[in-house]
Amino acid sequence: MCGFVGFTGTIDNRHDVLTAMMDRIVHRGPDMGGTRLTDEVALGFRRLSILDLTEAGAQPMGNEDGSVFVVFNGEIYNFQELRAELEQMGYTFHCNADTEVLVHGYEAWGEDLVNRLRGMYGFVVYDAVRHKLYGARDIFGIKPFYYYRADGKNGRPATGDFLFGSEIKSFLEHPRFVKAVNPEALRPYLTLQFPATDETFFAGVYKLPAAHYFTYDLTTGAFDVRRYWDADFSDDNSKTFDEYVEECDQVVHESVEAHRIADVKVGSFLSGGVDSSYIAACLMPDTTFSVGFDYKDYNETNYAAELSDKLGIKNVRKMITADEFFDALPEIQYHMDEPQSNLSSVPLWYLAQLAAEQVTVVLSGEGADELFAGYAYYEDVPAVARYKRWVPLGIRQALGRFVENKHYFKGRNFLLKGAEMPEKWFVGQAYVYRKDEADDVLKPAYASGKDAFDLCQPIYARVKNFCSLSKRQYLDMNMWLPGDILLKADKMCMAHSLELRVPFLDKKVMEFAEHVPARFRVNERGNKQVLRHAANRCLPDEWATRPKKGFPVPLKFWLREQKYYDYVKEYFTAPWASEFFDTSKLMQMLDDHFEGRALNQRKIYTALTFLIWYKRYFIDEA
Repeated sequence: MCGFVGFTGTIDNRHDVLTAMMDRIVHRGPDMGGTRLTDEVALGFRRLSILDLTEAGAQPMGNEDGSVFVVFNGEIYNFQELRAELEQMGYTFHCNADTEVLVHGYEAWGEDLVNRLRGMYGFVVYDAVRHKLYGARDIFGIKPFYYYRADGKNGRPATGDFLFGSEIKSFLEHPRFVKAVNPEALRPYLTLQFPATDETFFAGVYKLPAAHYFTYDLTTGAFDVRRYWDADFSDDNSKTFDEYVEECDQVVHESVEAHRIADVKVGSFLSGGVDSSYIAACLMPDTTFSVGFDYKDYNETNYAAELSDKLGIKNVRKMITADEFFDALPEIQYHMDEPQSNLSSVPLWYLAQLAAEQVTVVLSGEGADELFAGYAYYEDVPAVARYKRWVPLGIRQALGRFVENKHYFKGRNFLLKGAEMPEKWFVGQAYVYRKDEADDVLKPAYASGKDAFDLCQPIYARVKNFCSLSKRQYLDMNMWLPGDILLKADKMCMAHSLELRVPFLDKKVMEFAEHVPARFRVNERGNKQVLRHAANRCLPDEWATRPKKGFPVPLKFWLREQKYYDYVKEYFTAPWASEFFDTSKLMQMLDDHFEGRALNQRKIYTALTFLIWYKRYFIDEA
């Protein structure tokens, strides 16, 4: 787990600029730094040593004649098989790091390299012979990848420089990077709570989407991005439920074995839920790590401690106070690179800090809900289930089509859910501001971005023939998972120089999960049925069947305390906040919540995190 930066173009003091960019992400790789500068490209790297801790594993890493160089963030879990195959082809290896299979793999297979990889990765290959860059991001988007082209748009100078890296903040050190807010990003963010557009909150900076690779011609500046993998939730009805459970247990155990390979200490995050508990039971690490809140019933660490005791594993815990929660927000939003208002980012920040004191690598349970259908939104509430049983599908679909373009009214979503039309009501696991609510609170200049439903439609269009459940899973895999879950997982852990590995988000696990029939994923017995039964083989019933809770945070209570009301008020009434929001309406929301007239904590927090992010990057770093 590391971080890289790079740029093309000619500027003064290239080495100094590259060093400053690397320093911005030193938290990603405190163990070692390296550079490679040619007339065409500057490559910089910060290393967190996991495999082959010697200098031989340093990056940028090149081939024997210096014609190919790689910077790489992540882990390749099948690197030993790839290495054996490449050695048979005559390639020579000089270290035991997985990076070297990217060097020789590119030489052997060119752009087809990504189709052979099993792992989490963002990487860039510099090909000096063909005068091009080739880079890719893993199939789930576990590892981040950002790029910026100084192309003259939006007031930027047309220099032709191409910047790329693991974190946006490194671009701030480049003299030709123009820092500006992308006005299109705020509107969908208010609904979805995460940065949902390919162009980030920094104008001109783009995310390379998950499961995509790019090529950049250093001679002409031609830039091409292509998808190289896609999920296919097509039911395989050839097996019984018990056979799927058996195969699931086998594939999860095998993935955990692949993900435990390291030359440093490996631990495990552990909550009270089935996903992290299953991973911990498969891994059996020396230590598990858990956090909770020092407030009434918002502490689930007792479940983690009890399971660790049953497994014979040490459990280390921390209780987070309200002061600690609010004190951490500016640093969290800085490390996130873009505003993100998932409340669980804060406990994850402290969890990573806790684990990093003892281990360098942790395994966690992210991804199980998307692959195996574990979210509550994947199940029908009893009223919808009864409606589906009693009313024929044709009538339900006719009613759904009748209301689909109507303005929101109570009962509209009920009819759309019953019509099995998720593209008309489902935008993912978070839905904070309705479209009209976002437009009401935003200033006109920032209310022009796409509505959340508009962003979802191209994704739904790719899976028109999927069943309703698979459509929702597919949407979450392409938006919620990389944009929210994995963004915070990477950024919060790397802020503390901790490598997070997610065994459920594995190519082989996905190949199994995408063919589990929908009726075995969610049915009258609940969600995530195949995975729960597989986990039950090594977990007690209580852990295998416990409903998902995530990280419950007592924010609604804290915002009714004067101290934290004043904290938020300071941001909501700041002079620069009025550029984006009608601040009188923000304050009305805050007052209504504070005085008990409404439950507005999610809306308040989503606006707050944007303003904290903006202050950190545009006021404090003015």
